[in-house]
Amino acid sequence: KVVGIEGNTVVYEDPEGKTQRVSGDKILVSVGRRANIKGLGLENIGVEAERGIKVDDRMRTNVPNVYAAGDVTGFSLLAHTASREGEVAINNILGKNDRMRYDAIPGVVYTNPEVAGVGLTEEQAKAKNIDFTVLKLPMAYSGRFVAENEGGEGICKIIVGKKYHEVLGVHMLGNPCSEIIQSACIAIEQEMTVEQLKEVVFPHPTVGEIIKETAFSMH
Repeated sequence: KVVGIEGNTVVYEDPEGKTQRVSGDKILVSVGRRANIKGLGLENIGVEAERGIKVDDRMRTNVPNVYAAGDVTGFSLLAHTASREGEVAINNILGKNDRMRYDAIPGVVYTNPEVAGVGLTEEQAKAKNIDFTVLKLPMAYSGRFVAENEGGEGICKIIVGKKYHEVLGVHMLGNPCSEIIQSACIAIEQEMTVEQLKEVVFPHPTVGEIIKETAFSMH
């Protein structure tokens, strides 16, 4: 968490409790959002809420037949998350078995170059005591990436479970990773292994091929 700002330097505390610093040309302050649930009378029917309305992976609250979706859940405040939560809620209301998988929800930072990721990071995998392997490949392995970014730099990283070779997470730096992270989302949603990911045919030449090429770096 951020503990202070010194000019153009942000002082923060890492997960291990150590004080770290990172500097930049500019500092963007994002104030964040809160679930707007006041005045709805949820407390009158006993719906539990803390930072947001508490729901399970079917978007059900603790009160039968009451569902919640979107930013009011206070979990993943993203437009595409809210859209999927709405689908899950409606499907379950209609009697269709559907569940929310937050590990398959991508996150994107629209900077230049872009950053995108889905699934577990190395730190999260370690915290869960998961034995994993990290596959890395420079984005320059994609000829189209090199051509469209005038060389440019970037990386594709895949977190793989050692025992079953399941795809746990995919993280990318480089343009246009926001447009190609979907392949990784499908891999995690469908609980694919690296071997299955290798069998997927990607069109050539595309930047998205870097995901498959990275998978092939596992021997």
